[in-house]
Amino acid sequence: MRIRIFATLPVLFLLSLPIGLGAAATEDDPIKSAEAAGAKWLQMVDNGQYEASWDAASDLFKKAVSKENWKAAIENVRKSTGAVKSRKVKASQYIVNPDGAPEGEYVMIQYDSSFEGIETAVETLTPMKDKDGVWRVSGYYVK
Repeated sequence: MRIRIFATLPVLFLLSLPIGLGAAATEDDPIKSAEAAGAKWLQMVDNGQYEASWDAASDLFKKAVSKENWKAAIENVRKSTGAVKSRKVKASQYIVNPDGAPEGEYVMIQYDSSFEGIETAVETLTPMKDKDGVWRVSGYYVK
């Protein structure tokens, strides 16, 4: 099963976290900061807080996907996958100014995941360092 949710561009850009849920970019390690922000965002999604996740989204995402469309899309994804059973970071890569994406700092995180409806899946999450220096999730992909 392959599930893609795109806000814009071929690179995964999707959701952001509010300042209180992101990880400040003042930390020395951007990968650890991005992973922390990603974990908090995934917890929101795992808990079914879909509208709140849209409310916390970046302007880029909100311009590309309405709250109603996001809620419908992620509800559909979670109907297909079921609840998460396990998730472990497989790999993380720090990227500056990736092709086809707005300039900035990004971390692509891949997780080995298991869901009630999909025993083996790879979740890809792409936090970015926002203009205020906070890492927020900008992309989500389940394969």
